[in-house]
Amino acid sequence: MIKFFAAIALATVIPAVGLAACGHTMEQRAASGGAAGLIVGGPVGAAVGATAGAVVDKVDDAHKDSK
Repeated sequence: MIKFFAAIALATVIPAVGLAACGHTMEQRAASGGAAGLIVGGPVGAAVGATAGAVVDKVDDAHKDSK
């Protein structure tokens, strides 16, 4: 049973993180990640996707500042 939930979690996180990078602003990245997560994993997936979008934005900003 635990393997089933781990597979569901993995199937939710991978698309959400992949689509979280779409967009130019934090709002766009959080929205695209949240939408992908919602489609794949429901409300929990939406939260994970939106969080991933915000993290991608922060990392991208830090990367741009270091140049």
